[in-house]
Amino acid sequence: MKIKFLVLLAVLSFGCTNSDSETPMEQLDYKQEMRDFVIGISQKAKSLNPAFAIIPQNGIELVTQSGNPDGVAAQAYLQAIDGNGQEDLFYGYDNDNVATPAAVTDYLKSFLDISKANGKTILVTDYCSSTEKIADAHNKNSQNQYISYAATERALNVIPSTAIPNENSNVIGALSQAKNFLFLINPENFTSKQEFINAVAATNYDAVILDLFFNNTEFTADDVAQLKNKANGGKRMVICYMSIGEAEDYRYYWNDAWNNQKPDWIKAENPDWPGNYKVKYWNGEWQAVIFRNQDSYLNKIVGRGFDGVYLDIIDAFEYFEN
Repeated sequence: MKIKFLVLLAVLSFGCTNSDSETPMEQLDYKQEMRDFVIGISQKAKSLNPAFAIIPQNGIELVTQSGNPDGVAAQAYLQAIDGNGQEDLFYGYDNDNVATPAAVTDYLKSFLDISKANGKTILVTDYCSSTEKIADAHNKNSQNQYISYAATERALNVIPSTAIPNENSNVIGALSQAKNFLFLINPENFTSKQEFINAVAATNYDAVILDLFFNNTEFTADDVAQLKNKANGGKRMVICYMSIGEAEDYRYYWNDAWNNQKPDWIKAENPDWPGNYKVKYWNGEWQAVIFRNQDSYLNKIVGRGFDGVYLDIIDAFEYFEN
């Protein structure tokens, strides 16, 4: 979710309390609660596979303790992650195929560079479709030593026909070795799981981010193994998307009873994405769904042989701060 930071700062200056929690806002640090959540996910995942990559998307303010660009680096959080994902850095913040305002880009970069200085890999998804703007996005990311992906569709439902930046036949064993990536979490344009697998396998991306499911069918360990092969003989990382700041009513964990009465920790529906609901992400029941239970979402992902997890709705702290 995009952060309109100038408006957000103005709202926060009023020092309001959060009506959705029994605890006043000043007594519950929503940024730190999200840091702790990610750290817990990282500790669990890396106990199962030490090479497993943890990549939170957006919510980049978490890399400093204060959430300000001049703040002290949040070392425990940075040590728990392998990279940061960022949407709309150069294109797509206000509208797709439109340049992001320079002030927003500079604000986000001030945090991204803190993460990069701490050895983390930066994955940027810009939403642009014209040849000129795609080339410009790749060039600007390269200048900043970020890995670039130009998504031609906001729905992340296509493999772009444009050239892969820094295409190579290397064996990619760690996120820091990747020079490009594909973000493809919506399979609506593919008629079968195998067609999807074949389409990805025909590319040479160093990393691919995809969902655990093709429609309602989980990818198997054999499927993931197929996806790790580049067309040119190299090897790629296969990273699984997982939303941790919202509950989704189309996921396997959704209880049908929640359609009539939702538990207290499920909050407002996202008006931009129907069926997605903000959650009190510090809640024990939600964290059990994500990583604490033996049959958790994270355990499914690790068990299928994925090389990492791409954590979305990290910026859910903004909803509760407001």
